[in-house]
Amino acid sequence: MISAGCAAYGKREGLSARELFSEALDELFSNCPKLGRSDVRALYIGQAFESFEHQANTGPGLANGYGLANIPAVRVDSVSSSGGTSLRQGVLGILSGAYDLVICGGIEKMTTVDTLEAIEIISMAADRPFEQWNGATLTALNALAARVHMRRFGTTEEQMALVAVKNHDNALENPKAYLRKRITVQDVLASRAISSPLKLLDSSPICDGASCVALTRPELASSYTDTPIDILASAEASDSDLVFRDDFVSFKSTRAAVEQAFEMSAMTLGDIDFAELHDAFTINEIIAYEDVGFCKKGDGGKLIESGATKIGGSIPVNPSGGLKAKGHPVGSSGTGQAYEVFTQLNRSVAPSRQVKDSKVALIHSMGGAGVDAIVHILKARWL
Repeated sequence: MISAGCAAYGKREGLSARELFSEALDELFSNCPKLGRSDVRALYIGQAFESFEHQANTGPGLANGYGLANIPAVRVDSVSSSGGTSLRQGVLGILSGAYDLVICGGIEKMTTVDTLEAIEIISMAADRPFEQWNGATLTALNALAARVHMRRFGTTEEQMALVAVKNHDNALENPKAYLRKRITVQDVLASRAISSPLKLLDSSPICDGASCVALTRPELASSYTDTPIDILASAEASDSDLVFRDDFVSFKSTRAAVEQAFEMSAMTLGDIDFAELHDAFTINEIIAYEDVGFCKKGDGGKLIESGATKIGGSIPVNPSGGLKAKGHPVGSSGTGQAYEVFTQLNRSVAPSRQVKDSKVALIHSMGGAGVDAIVHILKARWL
């Protein structure tokens, strides 16, 4: 990874997804003056939904609209992990030998419709005949996982609230974050119920955003930058829809992708200095702690309570603010996580949220309620 860019997340009135992606690309090229548009050989773009802007086939428009003319421009969709999928497809494109340099990105313009219509669109990520047809939204499916986790392991609503509080604290000095507002556990517990036990402040916000990263072959990276970030592993796994599973509190897709990633990278958990984990709902982060291996199964609530996942803790998680507070413009979230890793490892974030002495990071991006999971492990070559 030789450069990255990210449009500010939020309600970006008057701007289309194409314009937001151009904003992210402007930053990417500005961060890497030696990189020219003619160097780019392919574009992979994550976008989960066509319905928000009534626009399909977005890849060619994004590429040619920015002057990346006549290159392959492919849209990929794995709902909430679409950005992670675009990053992985870029990695595979480089490894195949087909391309020397690619841009991977993600977009979503979600505030063009009201909340009820947005939920209807987002719910297409659930299984149509068995989940959607019976009225299950993604919030309801994750609430089911939360209920089982609470009953089986004693996890509390207060522990889930601590995830939201931590991630809002992290977002305070992130200029790309949408919800830059400090909250308390009591604020979370008092917020409106969405699908019990999940409340409004347990949930990531509907918003607009775009992000991108530039990848090249390892031996070419030094010709573009003195501070390349090596992608040591890119792994992906899938699972059945939640309604068909026998275990709601551990996502096989995450566990399989993590196992593959550590095997590819020759890294161990002890090598990871920080992580960006999928936290569309607070229970997702708690389950991810366990599935990645940061704690034993059932101890995710205790881990957040211990303070270990705060910046300055033993394993900081979501220094960006996560999807919960930075925002979750669905197709952009995975490459938005990669942008955070790029800026963290290049020491270009606010000192208050810099993960001290970090060299290695893990990114976990999840589609739906664990239907798809993508894990990347990255290391700063220059440190």
